[in-house]
Amino acid sequence: MAGTGPEASSARPVRRALFVDRDGTLNPDLHYLRKAERLELFRGVGDALSLAHDHGFLVVCVTNQSGVERGFYSRADVEQIHARLNELLRPHRARVDAFYYCPHAPETHCGCRKPGTLLFRQARDEWNIDMATSAIVGDRDLDIEAGREMGLLTAVVATPGHEGEPTYRRLRESGAVDLNAGSFSNAVLRILARG
Repeated sequence: MAGTGPEASSARPVRRALFVDRDGTLNPDLHYLRKAERLELFRGVGDALSLAHDHGFLVVCVTNQSGVERGFYSRADVEQIHARLNELLRPHRARVDAFYYCPHAPETHCGCRKPGTLLFRQARDEWNIDMATSAIVGDRDLDIEAGREMGLLTAVVATPGHEGEPTYRRLRESGAVDLNAGSFSNAVLRILARG
């Protein structure tokens, strides 16, 4: 598991966070993205994250990156992609405050791969996050399952032309998610409307 966040401190104020998935949620899922220059954001993501910050949310990205263990790319590649993501957000006065990623393949059966909650608990402890006032936006069952396990408000987005789209429809129909949104922007607006 890997994360970028502050050291735990009892003096740190209690925060609320917007947890976000990466591929298929913030940016198109290019399947084992290796080159940072290929990264692009979905329309509206920058402005939505800026609005979340304006409302006092930390933005914490939790992402499964099994391509590391599979040998498709390195940890350095993942970190370059995350740096590029924040570069793309900068013109919108937005940023991801912390990235946490699982480098393992599913066969490893680790605790940090979503829907496992190890990275969420790590972020909670490092940033002193109140999970009851926090939320998650993702495009897959595993995002929603992890969010529900951690007591987060859950929102699923539809990603046209990607496996996230049927996931969205199924979760919407099953009632297993708190909010259904056609876009990331709409998800954030609906989360903010909840107070």
